[in-house]
Amino acid sequence: MKQFRIIINKFVRQTMLGIAVLSLLLLVVIGLTLLVKALPVIKEHSLWALLTDSSWKPFKGDFGFLPFVLSTLHVSIIAIIIALPVSLLTAIYLNTFASKTIRHFFEPAIDLLSGIPPVIYGVWGTLTIVPFIADTLAPHFVDYSSGYSVLAGGITLSVMIIPLLISVLIELFRSVPDEIIHASLSLGATKWQTVKKVILRKSFPGIIAAVVLAVSRAFGETIAVLMVCGNMAIIPKSIFDACYPLPALIANNYGEMLSMPNYESALMLGALLLFMIIVFFNGISRLTLYHIEKRFQM
Repeated sequence: MKQFRIIINKFVRQTMLGIAVLSLLLLVVIGLTLLVKALPVIKEHSLWALLTDSSWKPFKGDFGFLPFVLSTLHVSIIAIIIALPVSLLTAIYLNTFASKTIRHFFEPAIDLLSGIPPVIYGVWGTLTIVPFIADTLAPHFVDYSSGYSVLAGGITLSVMIIPLLISVLIELFRSVPDEIIHASLSLGATKWQTVKKVILRKSFPGIIAAVVLAVSRAFGETIAVLMVCGNMAIIPKSIFDACYPLPALIANNYGEMLSMPNYESALMLGALLLFMIIVFFNGISRLTLYHIEKRFQM
């Protein structure tokens, strides 16, 4: 019986190891597949030229990805700048200051917001955010804006990721041991002092991880941003200019006019760039998180 249990234990361990390796291989396979598909356009144009050129004219064979990369970064950064403070303060309030009645009302509502399809957020952004920017906000800063802009994409995307961030942060704060919190309060600290000195400090590495998760979601979002960003292949000079993020480029054009030379390959290069941005950002973030956790454990 003991030998049988040892064999079962080894089998389960090796099976789980195989599944973990398979998950990693899946990431590699996706990257290699996109690279193979993108090779024709890379061979015809240097990768540096593709990344630094701003001209997108498929009919002439010009595939400049600079506007799309910058648009993706701009929209995602604006979304995080808006979403992070709102999500962090809301999570602190619901975890520490809100009554049970308020928590029981708001937490299901937040979960409901997380489940709303992205296209609904896109429609909402088109009907509310775009007209607000065009008619009310933009005239104070620029001569003209259609409202379909970097700012509209960032606001819409921030509203999408706020429920996700709030849910993750609340669970993170609740993982802080009650003994530490009660010890802080028993020493005379106020709730806000306990939040600043105990809860946030103890949760800081997890907050970084939550931001990484939200940024990854922001980078990959397609439909909602596609509906409000304007979809113009230009380098945005202000937040009121139209933009064209990489996910919107792929969603808008894949399947159309793919008979054009290298057009499909260029779109696959766009997908590869998006894939590499997300992997690179996650890698740097995980490395930063590792050093933060190491410092906090010292």
